[in-house]
Amino acid sequence: MEIGIIGAGVAGMAAAIRLASRGHSVTVFEADALPGGKLSEIATGGYRFDAGPSLFTMPQYIEELFEVAGVDMAPIFQYEKLPVVCNYFWEDGGRLTAWADTARFMLEIEQKLHVPGSVLKKALFDSKRKYFATGRIFLEKSLHRLDTWLSADVAKALVQIPVLDLFTTMNRVNERILQHPKLVQLFNRYATYNGSNPYKAPGLLTIIPHFEYGFGAWLPKGGMISITKALYELASLKGVEFRLNTPVDEILVQDRRAVGVRVGEKPFYFDRVISNMDVFFTYKKLLPGQKEPKRVLRQQKSSSALIFYWGIRGSFPELDVHNIFFSDDYRTEFEILEYGSIFSDPTVYINLTSRYCPEDAPEGCENWFTMINAPFNNGQDWDDLIAKARVNILAKLTRILGTDIEPLIECETILDPRGIEQRTFSHLGALYGTSSNDRMAAFFRHANFSKDISGLYFCGGSVHPGGGIPLALLSGKIVDGMI
Repeated sequence: MEIGIIGAGVAGMAAAIRLASRGHSVTVFEADALPGGKLSEIATGGYRFDAGPSLFTMPQYIEELFEVAGVDMAPIFQYEKLPVVCNYFWEDGGRLTAWADTARFMLEIEQKLHVPGSVLKKALFDSKRKYFATGRIFLEKSLHRLDTWLSADVAKALVQIPVLDLFTTMNRVNERILQHPKLVQLFNRYATYNGSNPYKAPGLLTIIPHFEYGFGAWLPKGGMISITKALYELASLKGVEFRLNTPVDEILVQDRRAVGVRVGEKPFYFDRVISNMDVFFTYKKLLPGQKEPKRVLRQQKSSSALIFYWGIRGSFPELDVHNIFFSDDYRTEFEILEYGSIFSDPTVYINLTSRYCPEDAPEGCENWFTMINAPFNNGQDWDDLIAKARVNILAKLTRILGTDIEPLIECETILDPRGIEQRTFSHLGALYGTSSNDRMAAFFRHANFSKDISGLYFCGGSVHPGGGIPLALLSGKIVDGMI
């Protein structure tokens, strides 16, 4: 078959690799000059930053693509497991290292929080149990096809509904299992992995820690951009044709069937069309006159991000690749976020790849990807919000690290929700499409296929199963399976 894919994001390239490996002829249209979508990079002043996703978990989905393609991964893509998942800092001077080794992490909380290590073990077991009860089923298959629901695996999962915490919140589950407010806050932060609020998101989202502690946190050699480069190279080896700098203007539909795409005045005809573009813009820009799934498009958007890419003159040995500086009032932070603003005491995340990739910063310096959660773009005065947030972030980091940070900044690039929408066509700058602040949110995400237009499929973070690199890769796998 001839297959056209709109967008060379992670999901689009994953689908292309799988389909080309089956012998289909695949053409990918990308509006940008480079592939990767959100998974890009910034180079300035001698520093290199991964511009988008900074966490790499579940590498088996990358490995699977190379296996499907029959290509040796080693010469193209390498990665290493991080001994530290994340370092955590609090205003009261509390610090915690989340070791990848569970026994060592248990000892850490016993010594620093005076909480039995068994509490951590119980939380991680609960996360693992939920993953194996539901994850392999609902993350790797469509929720919108009858054959999924008629499978024996789903029947087994439905029996376990009482222990899946569908009818309570993530925060309440963590309060029930964990015995210390710092541990509750630590595990609540996993709601941000899909742009949600832990005080509203369903308890089933406590499945997320297993992605890190069950499968590990990893760092690709060369940084996260290496994922983009590897997928692009692998797809090219399998004969995928990439048309970069080529924005699609319309998906061609005849007799309720997708038959191709239009670029300018030129049509390209295909047997199947896949959109890796945000589903909102797919309908609004590429399907004029076609019926829109209004209920899906009206859903609450996920959070966005405000990112400062700082080249820092100096070294902070207490930092690792992933670092979190927590707010003193986490609940209020999320409430303010939902009001469309930024809390004066935001939780700050710093990603620091130069710790393992020294070429990412000049000698004796560090590349700080400094991020806070931000609301999606709804016409706020972003210049004012950014200026205030910058002051608050620097003050917080200076207090906790005991060093005046601002004089150490050698270069700065800023990315806010407006820029995220402009650069990646993410509607309103929402990083994960719709939020998961409802227990039925997973079922309300757009399906990986169109119910009204045959031959039209969807992949990427705005559709099932959701945002983030592993789920984007899985959306490509789901579409491949359907075709």
